[in-house]
Amino acid sequence: MSGDARSPWLFSRRADLLLFGGPALVSLLLLAGGARLGLLDGDLPVPLWLLLVVGVDVAHVWSTGWRVYADPEELRRRPALYLGLPAAAYAAGVVLFTAGDLVFWRVLAYLATFHFVRQQYGWVALYRRKSGENAEEGAAWERRLDAAAVYGATLAPLVFWHARLPRRFHWLIAGDYAAGLPAWAGPAALATFGVIAVLWAAKEARRFVTGLPVSWGKVLVVVTTALVWHLGIVVFDSDYAFAVTNVLVHGVPYFGLVLLSARSSAAARAAAGRKPVLADFGARHAALFLAPLLLLAFLEEWGWDRLVWHENGALFPGGAIDPGPLLLSLVVPLLALPQATHYLLDAWLWKVKPENRAAARAVGLAAPADADAG
Repeated sequence: MSGDARSPWLFSRRADLLLFGGPALVSLLLLAGGARLGLLDGDLPVPLWLLLVVGVDVAHVWSTGWRVYADPEELRRRPALYLGLPAAAYAAGVVLFTAGDLVFWRVLAYLATFHFVRQQYGWVALYRRKSGENAEEGAAWERRLDAAAVYGATLAPLVFWHARLPRRFHWLIAGDYAAGLPAWAGPAALATFGVIAVLWAAKEARRFVTGLPVSWGKVLVVVTTALVWHLGIVVFDSDYAFAVTNVLVHGVPYFGLVLLSARSSAAARAAAGRKPVLADFGARHAALFLAPLLLLAFLEEWGWDRLVWHENGALFPGGAIDPGPLLLSLVVPLLALPQATHYLLDAWLWKVKPENRAAARAVGLAAPADADAG
C-alpha cells in the first residue's frame, strides 16, 4: 500500500484521520475519564501503563528495528549507518553513564524531546510537500509560518515546563530536565505562541476564502499537537495527564508510517520478482507486524524492571537482580540502546530522498532526482 500521489493526504483521508485524529481523540477521552475518576493525582493504572508505555511507547521504538534490521535489502544498502550508529550510541551511553547517571538520563531526555518535536514538524513538512504548497508563489513565508506554528505548539509548553521546575511529572526520570529558566519565561513563551497561532490561523483562513487548497491533514497535525501538548504540560501538573497526551499522538502515527512503508517495500519486491524478506510477512497483516514488537517491548521492560528499577515484580517474572555499579554502567546504556537508535536513525530514515524510496512511496511522493521512486 502506498499513498495516492494525487491526494493531499499522506496515506488517504481515512487513514490520516485514524492515525492523527484518532490518537488525539483517545488522549482527550482518557484525560477526561482520568479527571472524572480522580486519576490525575496518581501514576498510570497498571493496565493503562501496559497499553500506553509498553504497547505503544516502547513498541514503536522497536518498529525502527523492524523497518531496518528485518529487511536485509535495507540493511545492505547502508551497513555503516545501520551498524555503526548503534555501536557509537552504545559507546557514548557507557561514557555518559560512567560520568554520572543523571548526565546519561539528561542527555537521553533531551534527545527524546528533540525527536518528539521534530516528528511533528516532519508531518507538517510532508503535508506541505504532498499538497503542493512548497511550489506555490510566495511559499517561503507560509512555510516559515507553518514551521513557527508547529514548533511553537511544542516548544512553548516545554519552555513553560522548564520555567516551573520541579513538577509532578518528568520526561524520563525525576530531575532529567535542567532548571534555571526564570518564571516569566513560561507565560512569555505561551503568549508568543498565541500570536503565532492567530497569524497561522489567519493564513489558513485566507487560503480557504480565496480558493487556495487547504491541507486539512496539516491543519489536523498542528491543531492536535497544540491541544495535547498544552493540556498535558501546561494545563495539568500530572503524570497521568502527561502520559496519556504524550504517548499516543507520537507513537500511533509512527506505527502507521513504518507499517505502510514496509508494505510499499514488499509490493516493490513482489513486482520485481525478488524474494520476500522477514519484514514483508509482518507487512501483510497489522497483527503480525505488532506481535513481535509487543514481545520485544515486554522483554525490554522486563530487563529494566528486574535489573534497574525493581518496581513491578508482579508483572515481570523472576527475581530482582542487582548488577552492581560497574555492570550497571554497561547494562543501562544497552537497555536504552533501542531508544537511542530510534531517535538517531530517524534523522535518516524518513526524509524524502532517493535512498528512502519506500518512505517516499508510502506517502505518495517521488524521491527527488529519482524517476523510479514514484
